[in-house]
Amino acid sequence: MLYSFAICAVYFVSVEINSLTLKNIRNGRYMINIDFEYGTLIINGTEEELKPVEQFIKYDTRIKAFRAEGFKYADIVLTLHRKKIKYQDNAKNFTPISIDLKTDFTPMPHQKDALTAWCNGNKRGVIEMPTGSGKSFLAMLAINIVKRPTIIIAPTIDLMQQWATGLEKSFDCQVGMLGGGSKNIQDITVSTYDSAVIMTEFIGNRFGFIIFDECHHLPSSVNKQIAIMNIAPYRLALTATLEREDGGENLLYNIVGPLLYNVHIDDLEGNVLSEYQTEQIHLALEEDELNEYEINRKIYINFVRANGINFSNKSGWSQFIIQCSRQMNGREAMNAYLMQKKIARSGRSKIKKLWELIMQHSSERIIIFTAENDSAYEIGKNFYLPVITHRTKAIERKDFLEKFRSGEYPILVTSKVLNEGVDVPEASVGIIVSGSGSIREHVQRLGRILRRKKDGKQAILYELISDGTSEEQVSERRRNHRAYN
Repeated sequence: MLYSFAICAVYFVSVEINSLTLKNIRNGRYMINIDFEYGTLIINGTEEELKPVEQFIKYDTRIKAFRAEGFKYADIVLTLHRKKIKYQDNAKNFTPISIDLKTDFTPMPHQKDALTAWCNGNKRGVIEMPTGSGKSFLAMLAINIVKRPTIIIAPTIDLMQQWATGLEKSFDCQVGMLGGGSKNIQDITVSTYDSAVIMTEFIGNRFGFIIFDECHHLPSSVNKQIAIMNIAPYRLALTATLEREDGGENLLYNIVGPLLYNVHIDDLEGNVLSEYQTEQIHLALEEDELNEYEINRKIYINFVRANGINFSNKSGWSQFIIQCSRQMNGREAMNAYLMQKKIARSGRSKIKKLWELIMQHSSERIIIFTAENDSAYEIGKNFYLPVITHRTKAIERKDFLEKFRSGEYPILVTSKVLNEGVDVPEASVGIIVSGSGSIREHVQRLGRILRRKKDGKQAILYELISDGTSEEQVSERRRNHRAYN
């Protein structure tokens, strides 16, 4: 281990004390038994014996025993231990492992601070750090401290493979993978969210440490079950931008732990991350495009007003979809909505300006972002550029990224695949041709170009906006972040 923190010596006592230890401490039979079954805990014991943990459990009349959600494991066993109540722990199926982090990297101050905050927070919680600031290395430092079987959950197959490669190199061990056709479980395993959803009810007691990469994906109605059904007492959630429109942060804090540390892009600019600037470029639609935009915009807006749809409410979009399916002119309204959006996002003036920017930065690595796959493919076709979308096959995507890193392909076009996670360290220019109003998406796209380069060159993010269209409001909404102020 590269350095030590005194606080990190304090582990969950519950994980350290097994049934044999308890038997040596106290004589007599075990009054309470804890088992793991399909993502839940089954606790056998009387109401009186289980009174100290009654807030975590619920009686199941079907099996005549108490149940608890898997993630309550640490609370239950730690409480029983503190109360000196004997119990038989049949739930956990993991023991300490012998691993050693092998790396020449020295943790940076913000990584040390984040790790200290996590250790002080009982090794359960959320860390928010910008793209390129070393979240993966922070996770490896945490694994090296915990030294328990660990599962890392990542949103994509690309990220899963990237994690596995980095972990194998850093710990010099075999790393398992769940996803993309792989089903190999090791002491250190990486899984996609999709595969973890399927497997957690069966392997939720196999790991003492669970790490959620890009954890803003976790609070969804399906993904949250990964954390709920897993008993891992040690938990770490990582993200560059925690922002969720549905307020899912509170659920995340409940099933993983509180926000323990955050650092922002502008805090690290010029030191850990590249210095950067952002530039909005406003472009007028050509006359025929503007006429068609206004016609379709009017049809769409009139329909919204006639049906009392309020997009400031969370249910606004759902209301629009429902009314489009019910009203006689609903199909026309939906087509008008899609057409006006397409015109604003892909006007001819944007394509002309895009070419100018490509020429201006011809000696640099450029990532071009679009909102839709069709736009990305159209740009790729016009300029003979490689395109990565969710349709791109894994082997082709890997080839494109390797050639981008080597400089053979100086430009990549993408829809949303490269928004998060995938390591593209050489990019210094980003061009947003179109995007959503999501603050997270915009900050992630900025993060794609901020990995510090040896030559200290400044990064720049261009944002192309069609004047006189809804893109102006969308741009202002997504720029509502301190990184742009």
